[in-house]
Amino acid sequence: MLQKRPLKRCRPREVVVRPSPTDRLRGLVRIGPLTLQAALGRGGVTSFKREGDGGTPRAAMAVLSGFRRGGMLTPDHSGLPLQRVGKKDGWCDAPGHAAYNRHVRLPFADSHETLLRNDVLYDFGFVLDWNIRTRRRGAGSAIFLHVAKPGFPPTQGCIALKRRDMLRIMPFLRRGTVFRVI
Repeated sequence: MLQKRPLKRCRPREVVVRPSPTDRLRGLVRIGPLTLQAALGRGGVTSFKREGDGGTPRAAMAVLSGFRRGGMLTPDHSGLPLQRVGKKDGWCDAPGHAAYNRHVRLPFADSHETLLRNDVLYDFGFVLDWNIRTRRRGAGSAIFLHVAKPGFPPTQGCIALKRRDMLRIMPFLRRGTVFRVI
């Protein structure tokens, strides 16, 4: 008698992100057999990313870490530990500062983004390796995978998914999973 073996959970090493053929500010995210809608940067996909241009970089970006809003009761079931962010967590986007494109503690005098927001965007987020391991001043900062606003308006350069879709793929994301934007 043949025994049925349980199916192993697919752990894709690469997630492909491409602009939608009908709207360059929206994307199609392919992870394993799933294709999900996403919001992309207001500058579309770009090969020449600069700080503040709103472009989503055309690149292969590995997942480095993840974060979630502190105090939420929603279980994350993420494939990697998520750091809880609070009122003192930010991300430096000042090209001239030594902490450029790094997590910072607030209050912070130079230009930065606050990771604890009043909307759902950063309920869950993943830091993608754009200009982090090999940093170049002014080449862009804070490229995250995060939750999209309703209606998928463009991001500042990040990749944003519906909250439901984010929760659906989080168990498959690991440190080193590559998001390839083409």
